[in-house]
Amino acid sequence: MSSTSREAELSADRLGPSKITPLPARTAANAPAPQSHGIARNPGMKLDLGFMESMRSVNRSALERRVASLTKRRSIKADNQAAWLLRAVACMDLTTLNSNDTEERVRRLCAKAVNPFRRDIVEGLDITGEKIRPAAVCVYHPFVATAVDALRGSGIHVAAVSTAFPHGLTPLSTRLQEIEASVSDGADEIDVVIPRGLVFAAKWQELYNEIVAMRAACGEAHLKVILGTGDLATLRNVMLASMVAMMAGADFIKTSTGKESVNATLPVGLAMVRAIRAYFEETGYLIGFKPAGGISTAKASLDWLVLMKEELGRRWLEPDLFRFGASSLLTDIERQLEHHLTGHYSANHRHAMA
Repeated sequence: MSSTSREAELSADRLGPSKITPLPARTAANAPAPQSHGIARNPGMKLDLGFMESMRSVNRSALERRVASLTKRRSIKADNQAAWLLRAVACMDLTTLNSNDTEERVRRLCAKAVNPFRRDIVEGLDITGEKIRPAAVCVYHPFVATAVDALRGSGIHVAAVSTAFPHGLTPLSTRLQEIEASVSDGADEIDVVIPRGLVFAAKWQELYNEIVAMRAACGEAHLKVILGTGDLATLRNVMLASMVAMMAGADFIKTSTGKESVNATLPVGLAMVRAIRAYFEETGYLIGFKPAGGISTAKASLDWLVLMKEELGRRWLEPDLFRFGASSLLTDIERQLEHHLTGHYSANHRHAMA
């Protein structure tokens, strides 16, 4: 986006150096990951179609080249790799969203979140006493109260997928009632789904109004807006939907439900984090990012961490601004950490999830 075309879309009273804020200063590499929501919440802004118009041109080839250079240029090995993998765990939303979920399964998953690594791995890495845990456990609404009870006192958040997950096609009043019910049961993060048809029809005001209503229903709970990027067809749609969600007050924007045929991909993620950067430069508010769906290997998690570090900086490697939506990722990370210590890979069943 050129500065000339950008300025053409803005009225004179919105121009000036105060609107362009530098990215946050780097924090120490060993700074502890905060376990609470510690940043100023995004209050949203009026729907600005001129701002959106300035963001609509997306060069897929350039994004793909940038992603290829990121993943090939860096090689993270040995102790450094172990440290990055521990960071990935700290930024994880440990998730179970299956039709056969039960209260007992959710309780076991919460127990895994509280103690994510076997004792021999903890001792081998010399992280005894370090509370390296997933940032949240993500469940369907019927299991929110169970997760809240199981995680009480742990500092781990409870996220609920609401608003007729994964399609988001029930009446808005029904979706808002589901959000309110999840908050009432103790969820402090709500992952909502947008109706993709509003994006295809370019009904930006209607989409904006729906997300504003969802944000209001969340109250103090943080709002993560799922775009369903695999269904949106183009990176332009992804970019514009990202901007509308942030303008409407989203605390996080999220790629996928995990139920689409195509879920989180790095080019889509790059488009979304550049939308986050543009919104930050415009408003000064930091928006979180959550890729979800298909991220099941330790190597994939490293690619996403490198993307965040290179594009948005060190501040976006903390769990209040970055999350993985993952179910099997923790198992592979634990296997990689054991390989780091012993030189051997173990079977998946030695790292039980739930």
